[in-house]
Amino acid sequence: MSAALQSPELMLLDEFLVWDAPDGGRWQLVDGEPRAMAPASEVHGAMQSELGRLIGNHLAAAGRRCRAVANPGVRIGIRSDSNYRIPDLGVTCAPSVPENVMMPDPLVLIEILSPSNPAETWINVWAYLTIPTVHEVLVVRSDVVGAQLLRRNPDGSWPQVPLVIDSGDVTLDSIGFRTPLTALYTGTWLADAEPG
Repeated sequence: MSAALQSPELMLLDEFLVWDAPDGGRWQLVDGEPRAMAPASEVHGAMQSELGRLIGNHLAAAGRRCRAVANPGVRIGIRSDSNYRIPDLGVTCAPSVPENVMMPDPLVLIEILSPSNPAETWINVWAYLTIPTVHEVLVVRSDVVGAQLLRRNPDGSWPQVPLVIDSGDVTLDSIGFRTPLTALYTGTWLADAEPG
């Protein structure tokens, strides 16, 4: 769950990026309102690490100049002057620049859906679809084995509902990545669970 900071004025992105946030935790900016992000559960953290490893290894083996980044800050395409979101994982093929505080040109964004804040996560997911460079958004469940995928259509539009993946492989076409759904749960109690 995230907590909102009570403030009489809405904050702009430029202010947020230099803001000295309380408690030293991670914060997002949602429509001008700073919101603290709750610490991830062990399962969430293990899944995030495994996804980063699988995708990072795939990109390296493919010889692509792309990289997977944990907790990248991204600027969404609507009200971009007052929003800064932090997905669990992102992939970009843009050059890495030392002064970047946001992921440039994200291609794939991934969220791990925690049972405690599904509504907030889905609000972020729908916001990611407004980023022009994003081609796929993967939402992976952390309470049962399962995922949902949104993939941009050839005409640039997005499907009305995500593709449900409850068995078989997860495929991210934009980076040529494919892995069994169950591989995303390696190292968690869900690794031996039945798909949900």
